[in-house]
Amino acid sequence: MDTSSVTALLPTHNRSVLLRRALASVCNQTSPPDEIIVVDDGSTDDTGEWLPREYPRVRYIRQEQRGVSAARNRGIQAAAGDWIALLDSDDEWLPQKLERQLSALREAPEYRLCHTDELWIRNGRRVNPMRKHTKRGGWIFVHCLPLCAISPSSALLHRSLFTELGTFDESLPACEDYDMWLRVCSRYPVLFVDEALVVKYGGHGDQLSRQHWGMDRFRIQALENIISSGALKDEDRRSAVGTLIGKIDVYVAGARKREKWDEVREYETMRSNWSNS
Repeated sequence: MDTSSVTALLPTHNRSVLLRRALASVCNQTSPPDEIIVVDDGSTDDTGEWLPREYPRVRYIRQEQRGVSAARNRGIQAAAGDWIALLDSDDEWLPQKLERQLSALREAPEYRLCHTDELWIRNGRRVNPMRKHTKRGGWIFVHCLPLCAISPSSALLHRSLFTELGTFDESLPACEDYDMWLRVCSRYPVLFVDEALVVKYGGHGDQLSRQHWGMDRFRIQALENIISSGALKDEDRRSAVGTLIGKIDVYVAGARKREKWDEVREYETMRSNWSNS
């Protein structure tokens, strides 16, 4: 795959201060992208005032608030690059991030998705990821089932993947990245650069994981979609169904605690149907 044309894509919503840090990290790349697009998903802060003034070469696209998936999809549609490098506006790239990925892809041009390791900062302090968060390359579909195995901010994707497999699912308020990696990794191996080249920040109140109770319901939807697609090999399908049933059990337990009885009945029926499939 040609690695000469890269678009950096940053969706944002009311993250003026954090977006400055993210944009600076893109502009400080030792191998800078050919294009930078910021999709403003209906911000009400001062993003639209300072960004065009301070970064006149950045393509600034504003839309009514429709969520991160719609923002990413708008940017993908507008991008001129053959490769799309995603960056969430609360994260940052280390200076050699793109250089390392492009070098790896030149050595292994058969890959269409490349990701890297990362550093985690929570509430201002460095933390060590648990073993289950270990990143890896190759055929990683089964490792994508329990949780999101690729960080969007580390992902460099060839645009042909979106043409073939579709863009981010706008019906998912969260876990849209989990859904995307299931689609990609069920069909293709991925390239992994075993170097921490992204800094992921957590602990702030506007993270999607804090805005939605029962995040597993979105993973359940994504799992149902990939299983029903008919794209999985038999062994992968069995693994996916097993994970789906486990996540339904977790969700039902949470719904019981919150006395959400309609949801308990709905998901118990779903579990029964998948158990008998």
